[in-house]
Amino acid sequence: MMWIGILEQIIMENSFLYSVDAFWDAEATVWVATSDEVLGLATEAPTIEQLTQKLRFLIPELIQLNQLLPSDYQGSIDFELISHRQESIQVAA
Repeated sequence: MMWIGILEQIIMENSFLYSVDAFWDAEATVWVATSDEVLGLATEAPTIEQLTQKLRFLIPELIQLNQLLPSDYQGSIDFELISHRQESIQVAA
């Protein structure tokens, strides 16, 4: 148990975690991603997998442009993608 706590601390010290919100836009039939933590992030893609792929490139680029990390930072940039999709379905009587 103690090793898990130590490992989590090492990971947190050597990485940054950013939250990204994604929702399904039924009218446009795309997933839309935004983030309050990554300034300027607004993108869309037809699938959640394609959206994730775009985020892998956009997040580091925007973080560098917004100078959110020290200029000499070497480590990982992590993000969590929090998705929401709501649909209506018909129930036969």
